[in-house]
Amino acid sequence: MTDRDRSAELSAAINRTGYYPEVVADAVVDAVAGEAVVSYYVHHEPTFERDEVRRHQTVVVLTPSRLILAHTDEHAGDDLLPEPYTSTSTEAVSLRSVDSVVVTRMTTNPTAGPRPPAEAVLTIGWGAVNRVDLEPAGCNDPQCEADHGYTGTMSSDDFSLRVSAAADGTDAVGGLLSFAASLSALTRG
Repeated sequence: MTDRDRSAELSAAINRTGYYPEVVADAVVDAVAGEAVVSYYVHHEPTFERDEVRRHQTVVVLTPSRLILAHTDEHAGDDLLPEPYTSTSTEAVSLRSVDSVVVTRMTTNPTAGPRPPAEAVLTIGWGAVNRVDLEPAGCNDPQCEADHGYTGTMSSDDFSLRVSAAADGTDAVGGLLSFAASLSALTRG
């Protein structure tokens, strides 16, 4: 970890996407609220909706005390706002609340020696969203007709982001892994 404030680098990364940089930066700066930027990751994701391209941008920022998540979407005009518009939501989570940082790396041809992962998924949990996966419980007797209730798992996955070298570039995967390492370092208990 470094004590260097990376705010200027974050601003440049937001500008590089060309995706409403003033709108996105304004929301992120307000959410960061003057804290130093320890690490960040900017992910621009276009999606296809019928015959239109819609864009979504996620910015995750790590400060010494908080995890900031900002999501910006663009929308066609509607009944309430007839002109096209963006919506940006930010969430600030205390690092003390983060109880799970899961990093999944997908590496192709693993027997060929060290190579950078082709994809990475970062999942962060802080207890705001819990998922319950249930299935009928059973026993080993194939003739049993008894009701054994349910079994399942409960997991916290408040935020998840998947990045692939094929879609986002090899630097994007490395950037997400670097952000995940910084977050893990600040949330170890």
